Amino acid sequence: MSALPKLYLTPEQYIRQERNSDTKHEYYGGEIFVLAGVSRQHNLITLNVSSELSTRLKKRSDTVYSCAMRVKIEQAGLYTYPDVVVVCGKAQFEDKEQDTLLNPTVIVEVLSKSTEAYDRGTKFKNYRTLPSLTEYILIAQDTYHIEHYVRQADNQWLLSEVDDPQGVVELPTIQCSLRLSEVYDKVEFASEADHQPND
Repeated sequence: MSALPKLYLTPEQYIRQERNSDTKHEYYGGEIFVLAGVSRQHNLITLNVSSELSTRLKKRSDTVYSCAMRVKIEQAGLYTYPDVVVVCGKAQFEDKEQDTLLNPTVIVEVLSKSTEAYDRGTKFKNYRTLPSLTEYILIAQDTYHIEHYVRQADNQWLLSEVDDPQGVVELPTIQCSLRLSEVYDKVEFASEADHQPND
């Protein structure tokens, strides 16, 4: 994610511009930031998670959205595009266009070198201001590793980590699970790719 030359916009100006743009931008504190392209691993992991959750929630009222769904964090003045979002029950949107979600329940971010610190720090801090959010999942793309945060009754967040390829992450809010072998299906890590035989 990179900042454009400093140009301060109102949220209304940003939304109007974003809806006419071929490129996605994050909006934070009046500034817009171009969202960079993603790696093959990032793409596969995002697709795998979306597919797994969509299959498990197919007959239920919960809805899965991909990285094309913009999320607004009102208290932080942030508009962003999580990699995967789940909403329990009826989705709430900013306006009739229904392209800006207000009440995510579960958010999944796939980590990259350029955004890892932000996803763990400021972004997670901003996400925590959403009353609807109960689970936050961070997925490494260069190794088997998932960090799973669950909001507790006292508004603290409980962290668990899984790095076993056969391990499972339980998602209590939506009563389903993610198996790491499915999350990382077809993903080749750099160390593995380096040792592939030549064709």
